[in-house]
Amino acid sequence: MTQKRIFLLIITFVLFLIGICFYFYQHKNSIENQKSKNLLKKDSISKNIEDSAENNLFVVYVLNTKKQDLKLYWKDEKRKHFKTIKKLKAFLETKNQDLVFAMNAGMYKKDYSPNGLFIENKLQKAPLDTTSGKGNFYLKPNGIFYLTTENIAFVCTTKAFIEKKVTVDSIKYATQSGPMLVIDGQIHKEFRENSKNLNIRNGVGILPNNEVLFVMSKKEINFYDFANYFKLMGCKNALYLDGSVSRTYLPEKKWVQLDGDFGVIFGVSTQKDKSKILE
Repeated sequence: MTQKRIFLLIITFVLFLIGICFYFYQHKNSIENQKSKNLLKKDSISKNIEDSAENNLFVVYVLNTKKQDLKLYWKDEKRKHFKTIKKLKAFLETKNQDLVFAMNAGMYKKDYSPNGLFIENKLQKAPLDTTSGKGNFYLKPNGIFYLTTENIAFVCTTKAFIEKKVTVDSIKYATQSGPMLVIDGQIHKEFRENSKNLNIRNGVGILPNNEVLFVMSKKEINFYDFANYFKLMGCKNALYLDGSVSRTYLPEKKWVQLDGDFGVIFGVSTQKDKSKILE
């Protein structure tokens, strides 16, 4: 083999190696660029979702359970159902409290009793429902929202709640509803994109910083898009509360609905300013 042929073979081999290196370099850059695009897209979606609350799509309330007083209300001291946010607001005013936020909680029966688990002040007022049936409540998995005596909020499936073996005396408040919207970071498998099953909807989820996210749609929306809002906001678990009956009271966002026909109601209140009362 002549020196010229050897030289050509060496040059060809070197060019081949350069080509391989260039291919992998380009491939690596392509993957990194795609990851960057995906992150930008996710950030863009998240921003759009956050902005959507201001664009008349959702009423959103974020709650810090360590700093704010979240309770579940069902009956007053005379054992009469509140049913409406207006009655709850009036009741709290007799206690020198201002209602800051209210929203209907888990589903209920015709007699306004809770459909499924309801715990109030460490007392179980209605038992856990693990049966099967028709309707949204029984679109498994359904789930539980509960607040511990240490003021830590959780949302989990009914199955997970049972497996945790949580004791009633360790829970301040709990409400059962269904279906779950987001389970361990994934949208409920029964939901379909572009579904024509549209309705007003409200739900609750737990944010990555352990704050509670309450959301109600201002317009009709399908289950998938509603669940996706919670997912994009970072909720690993979120629970559907109800549909067309849903109401929210949030005067700070200029959203005031005082009517309703509910069983249990979420409520956040603050003590009235005594100086204003004296005035």
